[in-house]
Amino acid sequence: MPAETMKNLEQLRADIVRRYEELSPRLQQVAQYVLDNPNEIALQTLAVIAERSQVQPSTIVRFAKTFGYDGASEMQNLFRDEMIAHPPSPSYAERIREFKKRAGSSKSIAPQDVMQEFAESNILALEHLKSTVKKADLEKSVEMLRAASSVYIVGLRRSFPVAAYLAYALRHVDKRAYLLDGVAGMLGEQSTMLSSKDLLIATSFAPYAPETVEIVTAAKQQKTRIIAITDSRLSPIAASSDVVFEIKDAEVRQFRSLTASLCLAQTLVISYAFGLDGKARAR
Repeated sequence: MPAETMKNLEQLRADIVRRYEELSPRLQQVAQYVLDNPNEIALQTLAVIAERSQVQPSTIVRFAKTFGYDGASEMQNLFRDEMIAHPPSPSYAERIREFKKRAGSSKSIAPQDVMQEFAESNILALEHLKSTVKKADLEKSVEMLRAASSVYIVGLRRSFPVAAYLAYALRHVDKRAYLLDGVAGMLGEQSTMLSSKDLLIATSFAPYAPETVEIVTAAKQQKTRIIAITDSRLSPIAASSDVVFEIKDAEVRQFRSLTASLCLAQTLVISYAFGLDGKARAR
């Protein structure tokens, strides 16, 4: 891809995140769809994109013009160029739709069927993780782990297992790690320990825990470096973070998995451990 094309596309994504709050509700719908479904923006017709993002085709044209393009086609061309340069795996959103259609056609909810649905959906989520997480983001995150005096970890509600694993695993590779768990309502007090020498790993998925957002905001003010594990570039913890991992975990029958998020967490910890002296140091 020409460097200018890449620059324009990354600039578009950055502009969408920066200007999201000032957009109308309809344009926000389009913004979310554009960020979450780049393959479909590249390949689908305006009518299909409009139907799937639940807006009128004219709204998509208006969105493109809002960000400086003559029309939707000009904006779509950037995504097509990206696909030509870096052929992606089949559309994650499309594969999930097809999977849910197959799963939904069965009235059976036998345990074996549920296991099959979760296994297949998690496989899709892991394949998406492999194709979307950037090498540079992984390397930067591991370097941040090495450089940090202490690592603080927050993840509440559904995100808690990811946070708990990170705290457990980092301690077992001799990294000073603290889980901000909010026991006895002390989350605010726990977060006052953060400093510019530390690293905060924050995990939050929609609907985002306001307490996690508050800790990320406070950490940014303390000039603490931040790694976010979340589900969208528009997540409220993304804008303040130094590295953002956008994870699409599996969802089956309205229950969401954490397989992809935990895979990423293991990747960070084991990469850090192997980097200490060329071999894993764990106990």
